[in-house]
Amino acid sequence: MSYSTPWRGLVAAAGALALAAGAQAQQAFPSKPITIVVPASPGGAIDIAARLIGARFTAVWGQPVNIENKGGAAGMLGSDFVAKAAPDGYTLALVASSHAINPSMYKKLPFDTVKSFEPVVQTHVVPLMLVVNKDIPARNVGELVGYLKSHTGQASYASSGNGGAPHMSAELFKSMAGVDVAHVPYKGSTAAHPDLIAGRTAFMFDTVAAVAPQVKGDKLRALAVTTPKRSALFPELPTMAEAGLKGYETSTWGGLLAPAGTPKDVIAKLNAEANKALAAPDVRDKLAAAGIEPAGGTPQQFKDLIQSEMARWSQVAKTAGIQAE
Repeated sequence: MSYSTPWRGLVAAAGALALAAGAQAQQAFPSKPITIVVPASPGGAIDIAARLIGARFTAVWGQPVNIENKGGAAGMLGSDFVAKAAPDGYTLALVASSHAINPSMYKKLPFDTVKSFEPVVQTHVVPLMLVVNKDIPARNVGELVGYLKSHTGQASYASSGNGGAPHMSAELFKSMAGVDVAHVPYKGSTAAHPDLIAGRTAFMFDTVAAVAPQVKGDKLRALAVTTPKRSALFPELPTMAEAGLKGYETSTWGGLLAPAGTPKDVIAKLNAEANKALAAPDVRDKLAAAGIEPAGGTPQQFKDLIQSEMARWSQVAKTAGIQAE
């Protein structure tokens, strides 16, 4: 089909208008409030990170950012809400490392851990600390392993609950150290501290921020941190690898996810501003004060982390004989 000159002009004009509309739509994001869902109660690391990043988004874009805490079902309740939200960048989730552990703990999830989301950015890392009851005759990791081997089947460890990073970190420790220790899960780490202090459990892995008051108050003894580098809050503590458990490395982490199908340019815009927020000195200072280390990076790097963590914790669960519920 051929067009006369006037028709060619109309077609060209229509095409130009379509391109302009598309460009305007890209530039317009965000044109309304954004919601960041935190699949946990207020006050934790992912909640702190969400509020700091949300404040940055508001300052830069002039749009309100609402933080909604939707805890429950090991974080799956809030994540499922976001998985089923419109893929437009206006509803996000700031998930914790339990997002990658849950496939090993539950047979049926209401979403696909990878396919239901578009990764935006890893926001942070929280080191864990190995702490023991002060009556345990162990002042380093090697001595704790020796004690546990000489008391096979007699000792137990506490955790903040089934399937969390502290629980799985202890299971990794058990398998690597070759010790037999019973697991006692609690509803949150602070609920576990009194029994640990009283000696009803022998040790636990907990976030540096959560257990710091008990260590500084001389109620628990800290032996090591679980990350590849030492904690800025406790620089005198060795890493687990430095303490003799070569290759041991765990943490709890957080990151932003959007629903699958969110446009790539929107993901890129969210990623860029989140990275700027995580690099800002005031944000870094506030995170550090809470024992949280800022991360950052590309969407692909965060996707790779989630997939590698899923594979890793699946193997740990298999070794520990943990049956998915």
